[in-house]
Amino acid sequence: MSLNTPDTQICLWTLGFDHPASLATYTANGGYEALRNILAEKTPAEDIIAQVKISALRGRGGAGFPTGLKWSFMPRSFPGDKYIVCNTDEGEPGTFKDRDIVRFNPHQLIEGMIIAGYTLGAVAGYNYIHGEIYEEYQSWEAALEEARAAGLLGRNILGSGWDFDLHAHHGYGAYICGEETALLESIEGKKGQPRFKPPFPASYGLYGKPTTINNTETLASIPWILRHGGQAFLELGKPNNGGSKIFSISGHVNKPGNYEIPLGTPFADLLAMAGGVRTGHTLKAVIPGGSSAPVLPAEVMMSLTMDFDAISRAGSMLGSGAVIVMDDSVCMVKALERLSYFYFEESCGQCTPCREGTGWLYRIIHRIEQGQGRPEDIDELLRIGKNIGGNTICALGEAAVGPVASFVKHFRSEFEYHIEHKRCQVGMSPSDKVGG
Repeated sequence: MSLNTPDTQICLWTLGFDHPASLATYTANGGYEALRNILAEKTPAEDIIAQVKISALRGRGGAGFPTGLKWSFMPRSFPGDKYIVCNTDEGEPGTFKDRDIVRFNPHQLIEGMIIAGYTLGAVAGYNYIHGEIYEEYQSWEAALEEARAAGLLGRNILGSGWDFDLHAHHGYGAYICGEETALLESIEGKKGQPRFKPPFPASYGLYGKPTTINNTETLASIPWILRHGGQAFLELGKPNNGGSKIFSISGHVNKPGNYEIPLGTPFADLLAMAGGVRTGHTLKAVIPGGSSAPVLPAEVMMSLTMDFDAISRAGSMLGSGAVIVMDDSVCMVKALERLSYFYFEESCGQCTPCREGTGWLYRIIHRIEQGQGRPEDIDELLRIGKNIGGNTICALGEAAVGPVASFVKHFRSEFEYHIEHKRCQVGMSPSDKVGG
């Protein structure tokens, strides 16, 4: 039984235990201290943004954009309503960190959103929660009720004279709604499709009002930063990569799960925490930041540290921190076929290059995997990818192209073998591989 079901919560409370997601647990560990201090001292918004900039907190949802800089884009003097939106859509394959924050520590996210609302002059906030994690949605709603009952949300918060409230919006599991403007369209009750930009959400966002959108883990980092200072957060990580980061590691490891480590930690250390590559196999490749991040071969990955800059220099991206580990049993053609099918299915269809191009990519890769590939197919994949990249409204096109280009770059010989021998190279004995 899940710890978040009402029956389990009642059992825990009856036994004298506080549920890990409860307000009592959070406040016992210093929760809401940052908010109370800000409201009591009427801390200027500029001071809060300055601390967030010092912290070098970068967006934890994928892009890694500096959070303090993003907050500074909000026109705080705008006379009408403004909004803060949390992106808990978490549809990137391999990513499962944000749902644990909402399930087990929702009040840290709530406090982060309230502080963001105060700083940016917002009247309300919305948490867009992925449609396939309903228990987490229930946990969030229960935490909101606790916060309201404690005077932490609603009118005259903690007697400060400031009004602010939070709401949840349950998505329907569409990958495209992880794109921030498609997410806004969905909250407004429209079809979840990305908007043309500019204008950007900071000037024209939810309901046409200035809006700042941050990832769940990003906003949940704010209370710690403001309790301990931006410099302390920065020093947890490395320059330009402040703080710790939750990595969702899955695939061929002995202990898959979420691991929070300082940014700049060697990948080898993270792999060891996850129990190493499954017994009897060796590491072949890693997707370091979710399925849209370019794949890196084992020898490259084992030399890297887990931070935005190091992964970027290696030709991939840290993304959401979803680390997908593949061992020597993986056929890279088969793996790419699965990834390409996902992006083909999840394209919203608004842009012709993405709508048509993702289908072409999948069909060619599927043809190669089925032993019907042609020698010209590999270069055709790369040509189609170039025609998609940079020619779409949102980044889903690039997300579909990244795996294709990187798989071919690093494992081209497997694609060539598939085409020439009409079968997979993985699992063949050395004599089979030589003799064809």
